[in-house]
Amino acid sequence: MRGTHSILIRRILTAFVALLALQAGSLVAPAYACGCGAMVPDASRRIGVDREESAVRWDGRTETIVMRFRVHGDAERAAWIMPVPGRADVSLGDPELFDEIARLTAPERRDRFHFWPREDDWPFDSDRGDGAGAPPGAGTGVGVVGRERLGPFDVARLTATDPDALGDWLRTNGFDLPDRLTGALRPYVERKWEYVAVRLAPEEKGSVLRGELTPLRIAFASPELVYPMRLSRLARTPQALGLSVLSDHRMEPRSAIGGDRPEVTFAGRIERPGGAVAALAGDRPVHLTVLEQEFPHPERIDDDHRLRRVADTPYREVIHTDRLLTVAGVPVWLLTVGGGPLLVALAVIPAVRASRRRRSPGAGVRSTA
Repeated sequence: MRGTHSILIRRILTAFVALLALQAGSLVAPAYACGCGAMVPDASRRIGVDREESAVRWDGRTETIVMRFRVHGDAERAAWIMPVPGRADVSLGDPELFDEIARLTAPERRDRFHFWPREDDWPFDSDRGDGAGAPPGAGTGVGVVGRERLGPFDVARLTATDPDALGDWLRTNGFDLPDRLTGALRPYVERKWEYVAVRLAPEEKGSVLRGELTPLRIAFASPELVYPMRLSRLARTPQALGLSVLSDHRMEPRSAIGGDRPEVTFAGRIERPGGAVAALAGDRPVHLTVLEQEFPHPERIDDDHRLRRVADTPYREVIHTDRLLTVAGVPVWLLTVGGGPLLVALAVIPAVRASRRRRSPGAGVRSTA
Protein backbone atom coordinates (compact mmCIF):
# COMPACT_ATOMS: atom_id res chain seq x y z
CA MET A 1 0.00 0.00 0.00
CA ARG A 2 2.83 2.38 0.89
CA GLY A 3 4.53 1.59 -2.44
CA THR A 4 1.39 2.51 -4.39
CA HIS A 5 1.06 5.71 -2.36
CA SER A 6 4.69 6.68 -3.08
CA ILE A 7 4.26 6.10 -6.82
CA LEU A 8 1.16 8.33 -6.84
CA ILE A 9 3.02 11.13 -5.03
CA ARG A 10 5.95 10.92 -7.48
CA ARG A 11 3.57 11.15 -10.43
CA ILE A 12 1.84 14.21 -8.97
CA LEU A 13 5.20 15.93 -8.32
CA THR A 14 6.41 15.10 -11.84
CA ALA A 15 3.27 16.57 -13.37
CA PHE A 16 3.58 19.67 -11.17
CA VAL A 17 7.21 20.27 -12.16
CA ALA A 18 6.33 19.81 -15.83
CA LEU A 19 3.53 22.37 -15.50
CA LEU A 20 5.90 24.88 -13.88
CA ALA A 21 8.41 24.37 -16.69
CA LEU A 22 5.73 24.91 -19.30
CA GLN A 23 4.58 28.14 -17.66
CA ALA A 24 8.15 29.40 -17.32
CA GLY A 25 8.76 28.68 -20.98
CA SER A 26 5.67 30.60 -21.98
CA LEU A 27 6.91 33.64 -20.08
CA VAL A 28 10.24 33.88 -21.87
CA ALA A 29 9.05 32.90 -25.35
CA PRO A 30 8.25 35.98 -27.45
CA ALA A 31 4.63 36.17 -28.61
CA TYR A 32 4.17 37.53 -32.11
CA ALA A 33 0.73 39.08 -32.28
CA CYS A 34 -0.80 41.98 -34.13
CA GLY A 35 -3.78 42.19 -36.43
CA CYS A 36 -2.02 44.53 -38.84
CA GLY A 37 1.54 43.29 -38.83
CA ALA A 38 4.12 41.61 -36.67
CA MET A 39 4.53 42.87 -33.11
CA VAL A 40 7.44 41.45 -31.12
CA PRO A 41 9.02 42.40 -27.77
CA ASP A 42 12.59 42.56 -26.59
CA ALA A 43 14.44 39.27 -26.26
CA SER A 44 13.23 37.09 -23.37
CA ARG A 45 10.13 39.25 -22.98
CA ARG A 46 6.53 38.56 -23.80
CA ILE A 47 3.78 40.66 -25.35
CA GLY A 48 0.41 39.74 -26.74
CA VAL A 49 -2.36 41.75 -28.38
CA ASP A 50 -5.71 41.03 -26.75
CA ARG A 51 -7.57 43.10 -29.29
CA GLU A 52 -6.95 45.47 -32.16
CA GLU A 53 -9.47 48.19 -32.96
CA SER A 54 -9.26 50.33 -36.06
CA ALA A 55 -11.38 53.11 -37.46
CA VAL A 56 -10.93 53.68 -41.19
CA ARG A 57 -12.02 56.70 -43.21
CA TRP A 58 -11.97 56.46 -47.01
CA ASP A 59 -13.29 59.17 -49.33
CA GLY A 60 -12.41 57.47 -52.60
CA ARG A 61 -8.91 58.92 -52.78
CA THR A 62 -7.40 59.09 -49.30
CA GLU A 63 -7.53 56.47 -46.57
CA THR A 64 -6.96 57.21 -42.89
CA ILE A 65 -6.53 54.44 -40.32
CA VAL A 66 -6.68 55.10 -36.58
CA MET A 67 -5.43 52.06 -34.65
CA ARG A 68 -5.62 51.18 -30.98
CA PHE A 69 -4.12 48.08 -29.34
CA ARG A 70 -4.91 46.47 -26.01
CA VAL A 71 -1.82 44.50 -24.98
CA HIS A 72 -0.56 42.36 -22.13
CA GLY A 73 2.79 40.93 -21.09
CA ASP A 74 6.01 42.11 -19.46
CA ALA A 75 7.77 43.85 -22.36
CA GLU A 76 9.14 47.38 -21.90
CA ARG A 77 9.54 47.83 -25.67
CA ALA A 78 8.13 46.23 -28.79
CA ALA A 79 8.06 46.88 -32.54
CA TRP A 80 5.76 46.28 -35.48
CA ILE A 81 5.54 47.21 -39.14
CA MET A 82 2.55 48.09 -41.30
CA PRO A 83 2.69 48.12 -45.12
CA VAL A 84 0.69 50.86 -46.86
CA PRO A 85 0.04 51.35 -50.60
CA GLY A 86 1.18 55.00 -50.65
CA ARG A 87 3.22 57.70 -48.89
CA ALA A 88 2.04 57.82 -45.27
CA ASP A 89 1.46 60.70 -42.90
CA VAL A 90 1.62 59.55 -39.26
CA SER A 91 0.30 61.29 -36.14
CA LEU A 92 -1.29 60.44 -32.81
CA GLY A 93 -4.98 59.57 -32.83
CA ASP A 94 -7.78 60.79 -30.58
CA PRO A 95 -8.55 58.25 -27.79
CA GLU A 96 -12.15 59.53 -27.69
CA LEU A 97 -12.81 58.28 -31.22
CA PHE A 98 -13.52 54.68 -30.23
CA ASP A 99 -15.73 55.69 -27.31
CA GLU A 100 -17.81 57.89 -29.62
CA ILE A 101 -18.15 55.11 -32.18
CA ALA A 102 -19.24 52.75 -29.41
CA ARG A 103 -21.97 55.19 -28.37
CA LEU A 104 -23.19 55.66 -31.95
CA THR A 105 -23.37 51.93 -32.61
CA ALA A 106 -24.66 50.70 -29.25
CA PRO A 107 -27.22 47.89 -29.61
CA GLU A 108 -30.89 48.77 -29.33
CA ARG A 109 -32.55 47.27 -26.27
CA ARG A 110 -36.13 46.05 -26.47
CA ASP A 111 -38.50 44.22 -24.17
CA ARG A 112 -39.91 40.98 -25.56
CA PHE A 113 -43.02 39.69 -23.78
CA HIS A 114 -44.16 36.09 -23.38
CA PHE A 115 -47.56 34.81 -22.29
CA TRP A 116 -46.85 31.63 -20.33
CA PRO A 117 -44.58 31.78 -17.24
CA ARG A 118 -41.06 30.50 -17.58
CA GLU A 119 -38.50 29.22 -15.10
CA ASP A 120 -37.70 32.67 -13.69
CA ASP A 121 -41.33 33.88 -13.61
CA TRP A 122 -44.00 33.62 -10.91
CA PRO A 123 -45.05 31.16 -9.60
CA PHE A 124 -41.83 29.25 -10.32
CA ASP A 125 -39.66 32.02 -8.84
CA SER A 126 -41.45 33.91 -6.12
CA ASP A 127 -38.50 36.27 -5.61
CA ARG A 128 -39.19 38.17 -8.85
CA GLY A 129 -42.19 40.33 -8.06
CA ASP A 130 -42.88 41.57 -11.60
CA GLY A 131 -42.00 38.30 -13.35
CA ALA A 132 -39.17 39.88 -15.34
CA GLY A 133 -36.46 37.60 -16.74
CA ALA A 134 -32.74 38.37 -16.37
CA PRO A 135 -31.30 40.68 -19.11
CA PRO A 136 -29.22 39.11 -21.29
CA GLY A 137 18.12 53.53 -43.58
CA ALA A 138 20.54 53.89 -45.03
CA GLY A 139 20.97 50.35 -46.25
CA THR A 140 20.91 49.50 -49.94
CA GLY A 141 17.39 49.31 -51.34
CA VAL A 142 15.80 51.20 -48.41
CA GLY A 143 14.76 54.85 -48.36
CA VAL A 144 13.89 56.75 -45.19
CA VAL A 145 11.00 59.12 -45.87
CA GLY A 146 10.91 60.36 -42.29
CA ARG A 147 11.42 59.42 -38.67
CA GLU A 148 9.79 61.04 -35.64
CA ARG A 149 8.86 60.47 -32.01
CA LEU A 150 5.10 60.53 -31.32
CA GLY A 151 4.22 59.98 -27.67
CA PRO A 152 5.13 56.35 -26.91
CA PHE A 153 5.95 55.67 -30.59
CA ASP A 154 9.23 55.86 -32.51
CA VAL A 155 7.98 55.97 -36.11
CA ALA A 156 9.99 55.40 -39.30
CA ARG A 157 8.40 55.80 -42.76
CA LEU A 158 10.25 53.73 -45.32
CA THR A 159 10.43 52.65 -48.95
CA ALA A 160 12.13 49.46 -50.11
CA THR A 161 13.02 47.64 -53.30
CA ASP A 162 14.48 44.56 -51.59
CA PRO A 163 12.82 42.68 -48.70
CA ASP A 164 16.17 41.45 -47.38
CA ALA A 165 17.54 44.99 -47.27
CA LEU A 166 14.37 46.16 -45.52
CA GLY A 167 14.74 43.46 -42.88
CA ASP A 168 18.42 44.35 -42.37
CA TRP A 169 17.58 48.06 -41.98
CA LEU A 170 14.88 47.36 -39.41
CA ARG A 171 17.13 45.18 -37.27
CA THR A 172 20.11 47.56 -37.56
CA ASN A 173 17.98 50.51 -36.44
CA GLY A 174 16.46 48.91 -33.39
CA PHE A 175 13.26 47.47 -34.89
CA ASP A 176 13.81 43.91 -33.69
CA LEU A 177 11.43 41.95 -35.88
CA PRO A 178 11.54 38.20 -36.64
CA ASP A 179 13.75 36.89 -39.44
CA ARG A 180 10.76 35.24 -41.09
CA LEU A 181 9.25 38.70 -41.59
CA THR A 182 11.52 39.20 -44.61
CA GLY A 183 9.72 36.60 -46.70
CA ALA A 184 6.31 37.90 -45.62
CA LEU A 185 7.23 41.41 -46.83
CA ARG A 186 8.13 40.25 -50.36
CA PRO A 187 4.59 40.65 -51.86
CA TYR A 188 4.50 44.27 -50.68
CA VAL A 189 7.97 45.03 -52.03
CA GLU A 190 6.96 43.60 -55.39
CA ARG A 191 3.89 45.87 -55.45
CA LYS A 192 6.04 48.88 -54.46
CA TRP A 193 4.19 49.59 -51.25
CA GLU A 194 5.74 51.69 -48.48
CA TYR A 195 6.06 50.93 -44.76
CA VAL A 196 5.36 52.42 -41.36
CA ALA A 197 7.72 50.85 -38.82
CA VAL A 198 6.90 51.55 -35.18
CA ARG A 199 8.75 51.00 -31.93
CA LEU A 200 6.61 51.20 -28.81
CA ALA A 201 8.07 52.19 -25.46
CA PRO A 202 6.21 53.48 -22.37
CA GLU A 203 6.75 57.17 -21.70
CA GLU A 204 7.43 56.35 -18.04
CA LYS A 205 10.82 54.69 -17.73
CA GLY A 206 10.77 51.17 -16.28
CA SER A 207 7.08 50.54 -16.91
CA VAL A 208 5.79 47.82 -19.22
CA LEU A 209 3.48 47.86 -22.22
CA ARG A 210 0.08 46.94 -20.86
CA GLY A 211 -3.53 47.92 -21.40
CA GLU A 212 -4.79 50.25 -24.11
CA LEU A 213 -2.03 52.05 -25.99
CA THR A 214 -2.38 55.55 -27.41
CA PRO A 215 -4.06 55.37 -30.85
CA LEU A 216 -1.91 55.94 -33.93
CA ARG A 217 -3.28 57.71 -37.01
CA ILE A 218 -1.91 56.76 -40.45
CA ALA A 219 -3.10 58.48 -43.66
CA PHE A 220 -2.15 57.63 -47.26
CA ALA A 221 -3.46 57.86 -50.80
CA SER A 222 -5.31 54.78 -52.03
CA PRO A 223 -7.68 54.20 -54.98
CA GLU A 224 -9.38 51.37 -53.04
CA LEU A 225 -10.30 50.73 -49.44
CA VAL A 226 -7.70 48.24 -48.19
CA TYR A 227 -6.79 47.15 -44.67
CA PRO A 228 -3.34 45.46 -44.46
CA MET A 229 -3.62 42.05 -42.81
CA ARG A 230 -1.22 39.70 -44.61
CA LEU A 231 1.56 40.05 -42.00
CA SER A 232 -0.85 38.87 -39.32
CA ARG A 233 -0.08 35.32 -40.43
CA LEU A 234 3.07 35.65 -38.32
CA ALA A 235 0.97 35.82 -35.13
CA ARG A 236 1.33 32.87 -32.77
CA THR A 237 -2.03 33.32 -31.00
CA PRO A 238 -5.64 33.71 -32.24
CA GLN A 239 -6.46 37.27 -33.30
CA ALA A 240 -9.57 39.45 -33.02
CA LEU A 241 -10.20 42.43 -35.27
CA GLY A 242 -12.70 45.24 -34.73
CA LEU A 243 -12.98 47.46 -37.81
CA SER A 244 -15.15 50.59 -38.08
CA VAL A 245 -15.40 51.97 -41.61
CA LEU A 246 -16.51 55.54 -42.38
CA SER A 247 -17.27 56.05 -46.05
CA ASP A 248 -19.89 57.38 -48.46
CA HIS A 249 -21.58 53.97 -48.50
CA ARG A 250 -21.78 50.74 -46.52
CA MET A 251 -18.56 48.77 -47.05
CA GLU A 252 -17.80 45.09 -46.42
CA PRO A 253 -14.77 42.80 -47.01
CA ARG A 254 -14.67 40.91 -50.29
CA SER A 255 -13.63 37.70 -48.50
CA ALA A 256 -12.75 36.26 -45.10
CA ILE A 257 -8.99 36.07 -46.04
CA GLY A 258 -8.51 32.93 -43.94
CA GLY A 259 -10.45 33.92 -40.83
CA ASP A 260 -14.00 33.40 -39.66
CA ARG A 261 -16.69 35.12 -41.66
CA PRO A 262 -16.70 38.88 -40.87
CA GLU A 263 -19.77 39.88 -38.89
CA VAL A 264 -21.51 43.24 -39.37
CA THR A 265 -22.60 44.54 -35.96
CA PHE A 266 -23.73 47.97 -37.18
CA ALA A 267 -24.44 49.68 -40.47
CA GLY A 268 -26.10 53.06 -40.76
CA ARG A 269 -25.93 56.67 -41.84
CA ILE A 270 -24.61 59.20 -39.33
CA GLU A 271 -26.40 62.43 -40.24
CA ARG A 272 -24.49 64.80 -37.98
CA PRO A 273 -21.05 63.54 -36.99
CA GLY A 274 -19.48 65.33 -34.07
CA GLY A 275 -16.39 65.34 -31.89
CA ALA A 276 -13.63 62.90 -32.81
CA VAL A 277 -15.81 61.26 -35.50
CA ALA A 278 -16.23 64.60 -37.29
CA ALA A 279 -12.48 65.24 -36.95
CA LEU A 280 -11.86 62.00 -38.84
CA ALA A 281 -14.76 61.93 -41.32
CA GLY A 282 -15.82 65.59 -41.59
CA ASP A 283 -19.11 67.14 -40.50
CA ARG A 284 -21.11 65.88 -43.49
CA PRO A 285 -23.37 62.78 -43.33
CA VAL A 286 -21.36 59.56 -43.56
CA HIS A 287 -22.05 55.82 -43.52
CA LEU A 288 -20.58 53.84 -40.66
CA THR A 289 -20.06 50.09 -40.91
CA VAL A 290 -18.71 48.14 -37.92
CA LEU A 291 -17.17 44.71 -38.49
CA GLU A 292 -15.96 42.03 -36.09
CA GLN A 293 -13.80 39.12 -37.17
CA GLU A 294 -11.99 36.27 -35.44
CA PHE A 295 -8.82 34.60 -36.72
CA PRO A 296 -8.47 31.30 -34.79
CA HIS A 297 -5.59 30.24 -37.08
CA PRO A 298 -3.62 33.35 -38.12
CA GLU A 299 -1.26 31.29 -40.28
CA ARG A 300 -4.15 30.83 -42.72
CA ILE A 301 -4.41 34.56 -43.51
CA ASP A 302 -3.62 34.84 -47.22
CA ASP A 303 -4.37 38.45 -48.21
CA ASP A 304 -5.20 41.97 -47.07
CA HIS A 305 -8.77 43.02 -46.47
CA ARG A 306 -10.17 44.70 -49.56
CA LEU A 307 -13.55 46.25 -48.95
CA ARG A 308 -16.27 46.94 -51.50
CA ARG A 309 -19.47 48.92 -51.58
CA VAL A 310 -22.70 47.04 -50.84
CA ALA A 311 -26.32 48.11 -50.55
CA ASP A 312 -26.81 50.81 -47.92
CA THR A 313 -29.08 48.60 -45.83
CA PRO A 314 -29.12 49.80 -42.21
CA TYR A 315 -28.52 47.35 -39.41
CA ARG A 316 -28.35 47.71 -35.65
CA GLU A 317 -28.00 44.83 -33.24
CA VAL A 318 -31.04 44.33 -31.00
CA ILE A 319 -30.73 42.90 -27.49
CA HIS A 320 -34.04 41.58 -26.14
CA THR A 321 -35.05 41.37 -22.50
CA ASP A 322 -37.70 38.69 -22.02
CA ARG A 323 -40.53 39.73 -19.69
CA LEU A 324 -43.77 38.08 -18.60
CA LEU A 325 -46.84 39.84 -20.03
CA THR A 326 -48.72 41.54 -17.19
CA VAL A 327 -51.58 44.02 -16.61
CA ALA A 328 -51.31 46.21 -13.53
CA GLY A 329 -48.70 43.79 -12.21
CA VAL A 330 -50.93 40.72 -12.64
CA PRO A 331 -49.79 38.05 -15.16
CA VAL A 332 -52.11 37.99 -18.17
CA TRP A 333 -52.08 34.21 -18.22
CA LEU A 334 -53.56 34.19 -14.71
CA LEU A 335 -56.32 36.60 -15.72
CA THR A 336 -57.09 34.50 -18.82
CA VAL A 337 -57.04 31.06 -17.25
CA GLY A 338 -58.66 32.05 -13.97
CA GLY A 339 -60.64 35.01 -15.25
CA GLY A 340 -64.03 33.28 -15.60
CA PRO A 341 -64.20 31.80 -12.10
CA LEU A 342 -62.80 35.03 -10.68
CA LEU A 343 -65.54 37.16 -12.29
CA VAL A 344 -68.25 34.74 -11.10
CA ALA A 345 -66.85 34.92 -7.58
CA LEU A 346 -66.79 38.71 -7.66
CA ALA A 347 -70.46 38.74 -8.74
CA VAL A 348 -71.67 36.07 -6.30
CA ILE A 349 -69.98 37.30 -3.12
CA PRO A 350 -72.08 40.55 -2.79
CA ALA A 351 -75.32 38.59 -3.44
CA VAL A 352 -74.45 36.04 -0.78
CA ARG A 353 -73.69 38.76 1.74
CA ALA A 354 -77.03 40.50 1.03
CA SER A 355 -78.93 37.23 1.41
CA ARG A 356 -77.28 36.58 4.76
CA ARG A 357 -78.30 39.99 6.02
CA ARG A 358 -81.95 39.39 5.07
CA ARG A 359 -82.02 36.04 6.89
CA SER A 360 -80.52 37.33 10.13
CA PRO A 361 -83.01 37.15 13.12
CA GLY A 362 -84.67 40.50 13.82
CA ALA A 363 -83.17 42.04 10.78
CA GLY A 364 -85.19 45.12 9.96
CA VAL A 365 -87.70 44.61 12.96
CA ARG A 366 -87.99 47.26 15.68
CA SER A 367 -89.28 46.10 19.11
CA THR A 368 -91.86 48.18 21.11
CA ALA A 369 -92.44 48.32 24.84
